[in-house]
Amino acid sequence: MEAARILKDHHLRGTFFIDSGFVGAADHMTMDNLHSLAADQHEIGGHTLTLADVTSVEPDEAARQICNDRVNLSDWGFKVTSFAYPFAASTPQSEEQVAGCGYNSARGLGQITTPVDCPDCAAAETVRPADLFRTRATSEVGSKWTLADLEATVMQAEKAGGWLQLTFFDIDNSGSPRSISPALFEQFATWLTARTQQGTMGVRTVHDVIGGVAKPVVKGPVAAPAAPGQNALRNPGLETAGKYGLPQCWQVSSYGTNTVVLSTLTPGHSGAVARRLDVSEYSSGDAKLLPVLDLGACAPSVTAGHSYSLRAWYQSTAKTQFEVYYRNKLGTWTYWTASPWFAANSVYEQAIWTTPPVPPEAEAISFGMNLFSDGQLATDDYEMYDTVGAPSP
Repeated sequence: MEAARILKDHHLRGTFFIDSGFVGAADHMTMDNLHSLAADQHEIGGHTLTLADVTSVEPDEAARQICNDRVNLSDWGFKVTSFAYPFAASTPQSEEQVAGCGYNSARGLGQITTPVDCPDCAAAETVRPADLFRTRATSEVGSKWTLADLEATVMQAEKAGGWLQLTFFDIDNSGSPRSISPALFEQFATWLTARTQQGTMGVRTVHDVIGGVAKPVVKGPVAAPAAPGQNALRNPGLETAGKYGLPQCWQVSSYGTNTVVLSTLTPGHSGAVARRLDVSEYSSGDAKLLPVLDLGACAPSVTAGHSYSLRAWYQSTAKTQFEVYYRNKLGTWTYWTASPWFAANSVYEQAIWTTPPVPPEAEAISFGMNLFSDGQLATDDYEMYDTVGAPSP
């Protein structure tokens, strides 16, 4: 919003790429912020629903991330035609998905020369890009950039002729690698305004350059709830390895002040492995292993108003409980509820708990057994069933 203020003060417009699943969350933009941007003639573009690397998730999950972000933004009243790949990661398949979701263009990063990097790259993108779904832009402007670097990048693009996309992440005084100060951004905006008055260049939104109508919205594939009597979880025994030392479809989640380490135990309760959380230096919060908080590839879908039987085998040196989150139709995850405590056990025992009826706005849930003290907690063989048709423990 500081960037938007500076642009407005200098009669300039930009394109803001938005992850709609975070709108309204703590420390994120609000709906009023977005409508303020649009009222000042800035463009609202898509950036996936929850900042997902669309090249590292399953195709259906990528489609949900790309399409449903545009659905949300369009439902809120914005004309959404431009997309930016999170982490600048794309493949021919993800480019086709962006087009299939109704976007007119999509932006990459790091393919335009600057005084900071990419010396052998082109000075500008063509006004009609050769690849509409991988348009070329500079690398993100960050703390290494100076006003002279920004000016030189513009002037070399002006000399070459074409379109220059400058991408900014943080406009603040943090000094982080991906930020520049508001003072520097204002200096650049002042220079840009003066430069445009010479009549040799102009500042436009992405849509202004690409053009085209706003196509109809396309919803991503629906992830249906599991059938009665079917375990809704993927990789419930934690046997299939994923990335970063985690089981496929599972993540470690923690908050507060504590140190958490995930390790592998061999053998597991019933299979080759189990997973153990070790929490130390505990002061507050908790830690747990739970299905990835996604849009349906791993997080199990639910039916509003139904209750669910949550089950897991565990052994621990401290008390534990099920902690449950739900996802709404916008893709936003929210803490929901927790079970009563389960006592520490030196041998595996099955924890079983039935949730209250799922809230009307919930489309999926994710849950894990947590540690909220120093200790160790090994878990394996998770299950989740709709109570309608659930098998006996």
